[in-house]
Amino acid sequence: MSVPSATAVPSGRASVRRGDRAGGAPPRSASGNSRVAGYLFVALYVALLLLLGIGPVVYAIYLAFSGPGGFGANFTAAFNDYRFLPAFEHVLEYMAIWLVSQTILVVGLVLMLHTLSRRIGAIFRFLFYIPGALAGAASVIVWLFMLDPTASPFAFVLHWLGYNSFDNTISPGNLPPIFAMMAIWTGAGGWIVVMYGALNNIPTELLEAAEIDGSNGFQTAMRIKLPLIRKWIVYMLVLSFAGGTQLFVEPTVLGQAAMGVGISKYWSPNMLGWFLASQYNQFNEAAAISLVLLVFGLVIAALLVWRGRLFEVD
Repeated sequence: MSVPSATAVPSGRASVRRGDRAGGAPPRSASGNSRVAGYLFVALYVALLLLLGIGPVVYAIYLAFSGPGGFGANFTAAFNDYRFLPAFEHVLEYMAIWLVSQTILVVGLVLMLHTLSRRIGAIFRFLFYIPGALAGAASVIVWLFMLDPTASPFAFVLHWLGYNSFDNTISPGNLPPIFAMMAIWTGAGGWIVVMYGALNNIPTELLEAAEIDGSNGFQTAMRIKLPLIRKWIVYMLVLSFAGGTQLFVEPTVLGQAAMGVGISKYWSPNMLGWFLASQYNQFNEAAAISLVLLVFGLVIAALLVWRGRLFEVD
């Protein structure tokens, strides 16, 4: 008596396994090569992070808590420095103007661009992004001409505001809004592109349902689009705040162009730390200032992440 089903099952399983291996699942050697390639890419980033990120932080901590005077002496010296508090006040005033203005401008423009046709929206996004190609010192050089009443294409505006010379334009009271305009000019275009991509991820069915329910453009923007890109707005604020605390290039280049008139060599905390280290070899106090700046930035970033529920899954 024969039992054909008993011998057919193992061969069938073997054929299925062979089919799976030959069909969709990659060979074990191919997946192993992909894993090794992934590790190599990550290893390069980790090496750069350790060399240029974590390494300098560890060394700054060592310098800040060492040197003459004992534990904490460098922080005491930094807090008692008459230039310490004004430097932080300057940066806080600059960031208050910059972050509020940039958030309103970026969110407002991207909501308007999202209502335009695809081609027109792409043209405007490209135009807004162009200034971002001029970063750092190149951007400041452009602004040197923009702020000089004798050379600026907007000289009539500067004269109307009562500024007849470059020194008048960059007077100490005007520096925070000037640096805020520079930051918006170079950074807003990139964030408009990011926010526009976030808006494109909103399901079209949701927007169509709102339109069927009688929602106009403003109501759709405020009640549907804006809440759905809230996390991206928080993300913009976190990164912008972290970059704003590092203000150095703009006041340095502008101060050199103005021959030191109106802009001190320690206008921002970064400039103060650089001045102490390069002019007086006070590396320990400069490291203490950098750590204070780091902790300040981390605390504000943590508050933004917490209040904005950045990592929560909706």
